[in-house]
Amino acid sequence: MYCVKCREKKEVENPEKVTMKNGKPALKAKCPTCDTGMYKIGAA
Repeated sequence: MYCVKCREKKEVENPEKVTMKNGKPALKAKCPTCDTGMYKIGAA
């Protein structure tokens, strides 16, 4: 997943599967370095 704050790709340990308001699937996780919320849209 890509962290916008760190501006680099990071490996996350426990991504959570979520459904956005428009019904699309996404993965949600926290950046291990800066603890910012990260999303990967379209991943199931």
